[in-house]
Amino acid sequence: MTTLVQVVRRSLFIRLIFIFGVTVILFFAIFSISLRTVNQNNNTIDAIPDFFTRNIESIIEDIGTPPNLNNAIRLAEELDWSIAINNPIMRWSSDNEYRLPVEQSVFNRTLTADAEVRSINSEDIIMVQRGGYDFYLYQRSLNNNSNYIVLYIGVALASIVLLLNYFMVNKLLDPVRLLRKGAERIRLGDLSFRVKSNRQDELGELTDSINHMADSLQSMLEAKRQLLLAISHELRTPITKAKLRLEFMPGSDERDKLKEDIQEIELLITDLIEAERLNEEHAVLTAEPTPIVAFVEGVCDQFKNYPGKIELKLPAQDREIVIDNLRVRLLITNLVNNAIRHGQGNPIVVRVSFNGQFTHLEVNDNGEGIGEEHLSQISEPFYRADSSRQRNTGGLGLGLYLCRLIAKAHGGELLIRSLLGEGTHVKVKLPPHPPLEELMDK
Repeated sequence: MTTLVQVVRRSLFIRLIFIFGVTVILFFAIFSISLRTVNQNNNTIDAIPDFFTRNIESIIEDIGTPPNLNNAIRLAEELDWSIAINNPIMRWSSDNEYRLPVEQSVFNRTLTADAEVRSINSEDIIMVQRGGYDFYLYQRSLNNNSNYIVLYIGVALASIVLLLNYFMVNKLLDPVRLLRKGAERIRLGDLSFRVKSNRQDELGELTDSINHMADSLQSMLEAKRQLLLAISHELRTPITKAKLRLEFMPGSDERDKLKEDIQEIELLITDLIEAERLNEEHAVLTAEPTPIVAFVEGVCDQFKNYPGKIELKLPAQDREIVIDNLRVRLLITNLVNNAIRHGQGNPIVVRVSFNGQFTHLEVNDNGEGIGEEHLSQISEPFYRADSSRQRNTGGLGLGLYLCRLIAKAHGGELLIRSLLGEGTHVKVKLPPHPPLEELMDK
């Protein structure tokens, strides 16, 4: 018995077969009992009680000829049968619905000299011919109502079984919904999420497989991150040696181009290291209260020689927010550099505004813009709308990715709107402090 219980617990298929098997058996039993009851009720109509065959004379005499309809109504109530009286000029029945067309009945057998048993619709009735009147006695249609009640009860029981069946199957499939939510969380990049389940059936095995898959993905990504950080650090040594040797080379155009290439490689390595640090689950920020308006104004001073001009739109009243100054400086610098690179020499607007507790940093250029098909991926690492990657188009595909990571590490978000030929608008929403700031204070 214990082994059978364990087999059932470990197999969702067997449990579903059991539930549907029980449902089929209960349905069969309910409808069989209902039909048998209905048939029994119908069969009770066929038999005529002995009381009527023995006392038919006294019943007709009590009604009288010509018939006293009040007596007929009284007898119909007392006997719980229907009485119909016909002659060429009248047609009367205690059954207002005229359940049976008694005139169409056929002879069955004789009871007395003027009384006989007739049949109609497989039901026996008594007919007495006396004094020019035809008296008919037959059972009321009360059993039809009981038949309906039996059928209603059967349908109600079947509905209850179906409802219980639904709730049981729905309960069995709860882990499927948990798995779907877990798979969606993992798809969105939350590799630390695990689906909790203590089931021992196929769904439990599937849950374990998905959790193991998430473990493997997290391990592989962490190994990739560590390898990338290690390679980036190792590359710094030969880059530093190359820069030192470059200083001893005589001045020339080739030396300047080589220096520019080395600086570009160094910038790429720095951005890669910074991106991997920020991409960790808990990015470490060196956060401190900073007057944001004065901070943005100071960062933008380095671009005062831009020919198209940087227009600052700052609120009259400053506000302190908690930020990592170095990383937010990198964010603003990257956004303005992008605007200069793609702004086609047009004026660039840098705006700071406050909306509730949030601080909005906005950079708007009137340059070439970005195609709508690129907007959803433009802040992904190494993605560029210009696939040719020429030097004169600038950038390595990490600038907006870094900006998004910096905004996310501060608990904010990066929003980009752009139209080809009309320019690009980038907005960064920053909360008053990073999400872990309160925990660090405590």
